[in-house]
Amino acid sequence: MASDATSDITKRDFLYVATGAMGVVGTAAVVWPLIDQLNPDASVRALASIEFDLSSLREGQSVTIKWRGLPMFVRYRTAAEIEEARAVPLSDLKDPQTDAERVKEGHEQWLIMIANCTHLGCVPVGEAGDFDGWFCPCHGSHYDTAGRIRKGPAPLNLIQPEYEFLSDTLVKIG
Repeated sequence: MASDATSDITKRDFLYVATGAMGVVGTAAVVWPLIDQLNPDASVRALASIEFDLSSLREGQSVTIKWRGLPMFVRYRTAAEIEEARAVPLSDLKDPQTDAERVKEGHEQWLIMIANCTHLGCVPVGEAGDFDGWFCPCHGSHYDTAGRIRKGPAPLNLIQPEYEFLSDTLVKIG
């Protein structure tokens, strides 16, 4: 009888382990699709980054494009705008940031920003306001030629996304 009891315990242990393993596999099979559906869909991943050809812009022009459903300002700044932005003392700025910190080295003429006012998310008007940059007519925020807040209720400069220059005329945003 000792051998029957030993084999019975071994069978029971095997059944416990097998049942537990099947429970874990079954739980994983149910939970994985629920977790996987939280990932962004293909349309969102396709918009994660965009490439924009800058060759169509002339000095002094700007364009508004869409990235991740947000409007983006891309501005080809003039030499006068760049010098004006560099001449501003940091003590005059609510959100101190130099012009050099807001552009990529070697591409200082290109300014790329998310086109939402940092006060309440309105879209500012370009080449307007007291500093010839951007002006948010909704609440009166004035931005300079580097997109820095200079006057009004907005607390921060216009936000800049991650971007890189793939060539002199092609930029990748995102």
